Amino acid sequence: MRVVLAEDLFLLRDGLVRLLQAHDFEIVAAVESGPELAAALAELQPDVAVVDVRLPPTHTDEGLQCALDARRKRPGLPVLVLSQHVERLYARELLADGSGGVGYLLKDRVFDAEQFVDAVRRVAAGGTAMDPQVIQQLLARQAGDGRPLARLTPREREVLELMAQGRSNAAIAGRLVVTERAIAKHTANIFAKLGLEVSDDDNRRVLAVLAYLDHGR
Repeated sequence: MRVVLAEDLFLLRDGLVRLLQAHDFEIVAAVESGPELAAALAELQPDVAVVDVRLPPTHTDEGLQCALDARRKRPGLPVLVLSQHVERLYARELLADGSGGVGYLLKDRVFDAEQFVDAVRRVAAGGTAMDPQVIQQLLARQAGDGRPLARLTPREREVLELMAQGRSNAAIAGRLVVTERAIAKHTANIFAKLGLEVSDDDNRRVLAVLAYLDHGR
């Protein structure tokens, strides 16, 4: 799997290169600035891009904007964005086109090699990988304000959080140590209470849930 990596901190960039190579990814470019990232994405056509939000020369959201521009030119280009802090705006921008193949992780997740590599693979396959802290903030913001989210049971909220991270029913069942049939029942209840169309497509249901949670911000 061919990867373009963009990170301006040398030690972190080098560490990510070594980590991904150890898990059989091919790093076709490892760059440190927005212009270099834009050129690499256009010329190398990678299978997935792993991008720091803040890159030179602006050190604002240069990396994110380069990635979004590349997705406009090549719809569906898988992009996993790394950020130092939770910024819901970044998640919204990534999800705006509704095509999937996107992820948003805090840099702390990089230190959990298994979780990080799983996220890269999931995004490259067209799925969605959202940081648990982003999901928790969205859930917390809507809980108790009279919206349908307040009607969810504690177990349904657990399932919703894992669903929004991009987990399949089978993965959620394994995490919560219950049957997949039980999770299917919980997800059906969640969709009914949130007024969303039931879907067996993992990516579509994640996008639907996140769109609902972020509605009316």
